[in-house]
Amino acid sequence: MSKPGKKIDVDQIDMDKMAEMTTPNPGTIEFPHTVGAAMIKPEDKGKIKGRSLSAMYEQTDMDMKQIYDQMQLLAQQAKTIKDRVDVSERIYQAQMAFQPLIGKVYHLYMKKDQTDTLSLIGPKEWGRSKPFEKYIATVKLLADHTWDILEKGEEEI
Repeated sequence: MSKPGKKIDVDQIDMDKMAEMTTPNPGTIEFPHTVGAAMIKPEDKGKIKGRSLSAMYEQTDMDMKQIYDQMQLLAQQAKTIKDRVDVSERIYQAQMAFQPLIGKVYHLYMKKDQTDTLSLIGPKEWGRSKPFEKYIATVKLLADHTWDILEKGEEEI
């Protein structure tokens, strides 16, 4: 080995001899053991863990957002079903002068005496005389005999 301050003469190094040198456990040394070996750099374990944690948080945040969006969609679907049930109950308690047909559109109104009525005539088709107090909803009878709300009117269902 050279002493501190003493320069190494690169011309005197036998490169063939260096290439022949091997170690019984090359994975345990911190430098390449042959001339053609790959460069070995020790990694900063803190950086590796930091990057891994950052990637994990990013992925789990995306997953949580997706679950939250799905929950919002399910809550909206549940509200739509509840509104359908509420309007269906209201319609089946309302006055009807005809038998509603599946797939047809009707209009629900509240009359001045606070009773509901189902009509074939839409809110814009009445002209100036309106025989009702409030327009509640435009609905369509579904095959399961619930009513799909196509348009909400002035009153909460």
